[in-house]
Formats: sequence, structure tokens, C-alpha cells
Amino acid sequence: MPEIESPAETASRRALETMYACLEVGQNFRLEAGAGAGKTYSLVKALRFLIERRKDTFPKRSQQIACITFTNVAKDEIAARTDRSPMVFCETNHAFCWSLISGFQKPLRALIEAMPDWKEKIEEVGGSVGTRAIEYSLGHRSIRDHRVSIHHDDVLPLTISLMAHEKFRRMIAARFPIILVDEYQDTDSDWVEAIKAHFLGQPGSPLFGFFGDHWQKIYGGGCGKLEHANVTEIGKEANFRSVKVVVDALNRMRPQLQQFVEDPNAEGQVRVFHTNTWQGQRQKGAHWGGDLPSPDAQATLERVKVELEQTGWDLSPSHTKILMLTHRLLASQQGYSNLAATFRFNDAFTKKEHEHIAFFVDQLEPACDAFIARRYGAMFEALGSTTPQMRSHSDKTEWHDAMTQLVALREGGTVGQVVEHLRAQRKPRLPDAVEKRERELRDFDKSAGIEMPRGLEELEKLRGIAYSEVKALRRYLDGHSPFETKHGVKGAEFENVLVVVGRGWNQYNFGEMLELAGASVIPVAKEEAFERNRNLFYVACSRPQKRLAILFTQLLSPEAIATLESWFGADAVTPAP
Repeated sequence: MPEIESPAETASRRALETMYACLEVGQNFRLEAGAGAGKTYSLVKALRFLIERRKDTFPKRSQQIACITFTNVAKDEIAARTDRSPMVFCETNHAFCWSLISGFQKPLRALIEAMPDWKEKIEEVGGSVGTRAIEYSLGHRSIRDHRVSIHHDDVLPLTISLMAHEKFRRMIAARFPIILVDEYQDTDSDWVEAIKAHFLGQPGSPLFGFFGDHWQKIYGGGCGKLEHANVTEIGKEANFRSVKVVVDALNRMRPQLQQFVEDPNAEGQVRVFHTNTWQGQRQKGAHWGGDLPSPDAQATLERVKVELEQTGWDLSPSHTKILMLTHRLLASQQGYSNLAATFRFNDAFTKKEHEHIAFFVDQLEPACDAFIARRYGAMFEALGSTTPQMRSHSDKTEWHDAMTQLVALREGGTVGQVVEHLRAQRKPRLPDAVEKRERELRDFDKSAGIEMPRGLEELEKLRGIAYSEVKALRRYLDGHSPFETKHGVKGAEFENVLVVVGRGWNQYNFGEMLELAGASVIPVAKEEAFERNRNLFYVACSRPQKRLAILFTQLLSPEAIATLESWFGADAVTPAP
């Protein structure tokens, strides 16, 4: 007797059949896969379908299917799940774009000479890069005798500029007749606009398939929802992650993409706690107004945890993930409160907008981990560079000694001591942006009677903080934050999730988002902020498999409470204990 399909499997099959039909006839498409729908599964199915269909033609023509990922982790996963087929060129967007532009050396030289960020360096070598070779390996801008090394941030603008040339576009189409883009909503918006302008709907262009979910766009530079007359939308109306009571809430939150569950009878729970009945003086200020004082927020959270345990929750880390969309409370818990107090805006460290934080968290810390594990190739990869030539044993010894000292400084030194060590040793090098900011601080004359710019004040404070707080921040970003670089939480799932929502982010006010969600019209000036808040809230609420609880430490208006009752059910919304 044939096995009966679950509702989620039926919805998934419908989406895959539509996707296969688009691939067969050469129709561009966008597969919109909501939380838990199995986006990567669909992408891998597309690749396997194409490998089978094109195995007799692509190799003969030296052609490949391009698969562009958002992270190296995703790249490795997709490569493994397609058996590392030579027919698939799977790379991050920057690596993919460099593979396209690296052969166009002459136009690259002209474009670099016209870029404002290069003006100072080019003037230092006589106003021209001459016939130097353009390379992308060191992760920072430099001009040497025979080579120009471009920055990570140069790769996409250079690619976009070259897209305007027909010869370049023909080369792309000849090499990659099919291009699939993973996490399209977080892909650079200018790059996507160039794809729309120069490829979509144009004769002789590659077939594009976009995979993602615009409701899960939580990064500032991403394109968000991709719409084009020549792109077919495919909604994947499946949810293989969450039980029905959670998915029902997600469907009420997002009626445009209704999802079907795998097991309609699986039991679960949704609880929403507010603190509107709390008596006392709440915090004030543009970013903190209406939130509980940190000690009271912490005490409320502990009481909520006790109540959840009494209703059957296992709050051990292996069963429950606590996601905090509030920051001062979080910073003190996680061990980086001094670092958090240094910056006026949380985005400087939570989204790594400060160049020092970005370097420490995304490059230096992973490199140190790799060094400790004796994975030296991975160490240089983390630093964004190729393995340098070791011409003698002394070269290896110098690198080893410099990294050994660095590892020790990370444990007991300050941020400033770590920076000074890197400046002196240049193994590894500080990024150009960090060097520039450090130079500005050194050159600032405090005796001149001029007020120090806020950015330099923050850097001066940062340098005095124990570097161990940077390590604590990195641990948080790697495991607890929806802003995590590797999309760790965004793609993750947990048995139970407790979301703590409050104030303290300069770009987030979830109370206002809930009010706007229930309004008939969202003002144009508020649309961007509304989407930013809604998307992060949706990402957090769509993580659990069985149980979801949300605690609001900020005061909520009657309109916001009404939205919560509409999404989660009036019985599920109660005052916090």
C-alpha cells in the first residue's frame, strides 16, 4: 500500500514540480521558502536535477552550473550534498564575482583608478596603477611594485561596473548558462539590481533561480523581496520544522504564504507574556523608553522560566534556546557589559558595524581558534588571505611566535594591547580601516582644546576594555544572536525557544511594529523600519519545533496587545508572573 503524503510533503512536491518545469523551459524563478520549508533541500534538488539533465552537454562545452551562497558554511554544505560534482561551481558571491572579473585586468585597472577609496594610495605611486596585476587575496588594499591587492568591498562594485559591457556578459553566459542564488534576500542589493538591468529578460542571458525568503532578510545591505516581470514566483507552502500550534501563529502573522505541517496532530505550546501590569518606574530615553529596569527584567525572566518549567519545559541548553531581542540585560549576562556601554549604538557591536569589532569577531578570533588547533591553512583563510610564502624556517618561527603571543594577550590583555601587538608584529596585519582609525586616534591632539569626535572617544574606551569581553561577545554572536554572521540562528531549529523582547536597539522597536501590523495602512516613512522589526521577530518566532514562549519587557500599547492576540490567540497572551 503506498505511503500517504503528509500535508507538508504535498506542498513541497507541488513547489518542486513547478521549479522543475521552470528549469526545463529556461524560465527564471524565485522559490520563496518560508521558515522550516526546506530551502536548502529545494536548492540541492534543483542542482541534482540539472546535473542529470546536463551531464552530456555541459562538460563538453566546459560549462558549469553556478551556485552562489551567502557563507562558506553554506557553500561547503551544498558541495557535500551534491557529491562535489565538477558540474557545479559553488562559491560565495565575492569568490564567484572574482572568478568572473579576474581575467579582465586592463578594465579593472581603469576602474580602480576611478574609485574614490583608491585615490590616496594611487597618488602615492604617481597617479596610476600602470600595468600592475590586480589580485584579490590579502583582504586589504595595497599597491606594490608589480601587484595591486583589492579589498573585499571592491569586488562587487567592480563586477557591477563590468556588467555594463556586452563582452563581459557574454563571457558569463558562456561559462555559466544557469546561475542559482542561495539566500537571495540577503544578497547585495546593488548586485541584484545589476542582474535585473543586464540579464533578466534579455536574450542570451543565463537562467537564474533565486532561493530564499524576503521575510527572513535581517541584514542591511540585502535586496529583500526580488520582483521582476521575467521571474516566476514559487511559494513553498511547507513547514517541516514546527508543530501546528506554532505554524498556525506564523500563518496568521504571514497570511500571504500559508504553510502546511508534517504532522497535524503533534502537540506543542505557544505562550506570550507581557509586563503591562508591572508597577514601577520604567526606563526613559529614545532607545530604552518603556522598558523595565535591567534588574527587574532579569527577575521577570527568571519567574517566566519557573512557570514554563512547571508546564513541562526542559530549559537545559540542549532542549531550549533563549533568544534575546533586548541588549543591556543580555550584555551583563553574557560578560561584555563594559564593551556594550562603550558604544552609543548597539549596532556597532551586535551587527559588527565598528571596524575593530568586525575584524576581531569575523577574522582574528576564528584565526586564533584555527592556530590553537594547528589548522594553519584555516587560520589564513579566516584572516581573508592566501597562505603566505614561507621562504625559510625563520618565517614559520616568526608567525608561530607572533600568534603564540597573541593567543596569550587575548586571555589577559586589553583590546589596546592586542592592537599594539598586531601593529608591531604585522602577523597578522590590521585591516586598512582599523589602521586608519587607530592613526586618527594617535594623531588627535587633546591639548588643542578641540572636542574629541564621538567615534574616537568610543575607540579610546574600547582600547581600555579587557579583550576577554570581545571573546564573550563573539561567543554570543556565534550561538545566540539572530544577527550571527553565519546565519546560525536564522537557519537553526530548537525543540523549545524563549524569546525575550525589549528596547535598547537603535533600529528596533517591536512594540511599534506590532501597532503598525494591526493598522490599515503603514506610513511610507515607517515601511523600512516595520519590515526590519517584523522580519527579525518572524525569524525568532519560527525557530522552535514544539514550544514557543515570548516575554515582552517593554510596555505595550492596547493596539500592540491586540496584534499579539490576533497572531497567537487571546488565551495565549497573559501578564508575566
